[in-house]
Amino acid sequence: MGDHYWGIDLGGTKIEAVVTTKLMKPVIRHRIGTEASGGYTHILERIRQLIETLSMESGIVPPQLIGIGTPGRYDEGEGIMKNSNTVCLNGRDLKHDLEQLLKRGVVLENDANCFALAESMLGAGASLMRDPSKLAFGIILGTGAGGGIVCGGKARSGAHGIAGEWGHNELIFGGEPCYCGRRGCVETVISGPALERYYQHVSDRFKPLEQIASDCDSDGAAAETIERLLFYFGKALATVINIIDPDLCIIGGGVGQVGQLYSTLAVQAIERHLFNSELRIPILRPCLGDSAGVFGAALLTLKP
Repeated sequence: MGDHYWGIDLGGTKIEAVVTTKLMKPVIRHRIGTEASGGYTHILERIRQLIETLSMESGIVPPQLIGIGTPGRYDEGEGIMKNSNTVCLNGRDLKHDLEQLLKRGVVLENDANCFALAESMLGAGASLMRDPSKLAFGIILGTGAGGGIVCGGKARSGAHGIAGEWGHNELIFGGEPCYCGRRGCVETVISGPALERYYQHVSDRFKPLEQIASDCDSDGAAAETIERLLFYFGKALATVINIIDPDLCIIGGGVGQVGQLYSTLAVQAIERHLFNSELRIPILRPCLGDSAGVFGAALLTLKP
């Protein structure tokens, strides 16, 4: 791989790229708009332009393998993208098309897995994950609800490519419809938009989630919304812990900024549904900001 690693975080509104040293220290980092309305071919061209810009500005030749975090997931068996909210990617062989355009190999991974990988290996969980036997569960709670599992320094995809994707487990029977075709998914209950909808339902007015969380002491509807968040967050996360029993959990995304998720009340909400008398693992805030995904993409190219 040479002396540098390259990672790209392909988002719905922005594409970020980073060039790092062998120690994962950034040499150069740059963002451009995705311009997804331009369609599939335009997005690919934006990626090519971004790589060219970084190479010209840094004087570093791109390596023969680049890591790319994507919305949705790439199905290796079928050779197509699935479940992407950037809908023009769905059904397309993004790996093949990028490799043809860039004239080099790419490794694709879901953006939630990239988040989990970066925060567990370089960020909030780095000290705990020095032991390669440790397992981390990384959560993205924002517009949607996703997650990833990291063990042995690698993100685990699973047989179907959906390891860690807790957001589409049923949380409320017969609940709100979800874009996935089911009802009452985790995403429809404790994502940012779901929480804002619930607040508006009980108060007849809109507030952004950040304000809802800060107004709990003075606004009864806000307090009710956060209490509901903690209850269902505890129920949803306890189910994951009961199955994979990770050594730590890290919460990213906009909902992950809600301070009450790191409180004693949140721990109690998890314990209420946990197959153990007490919660013995840390629930951690992320520390890489909104660039975790791009560092996780660069980590994809490290050799074992």
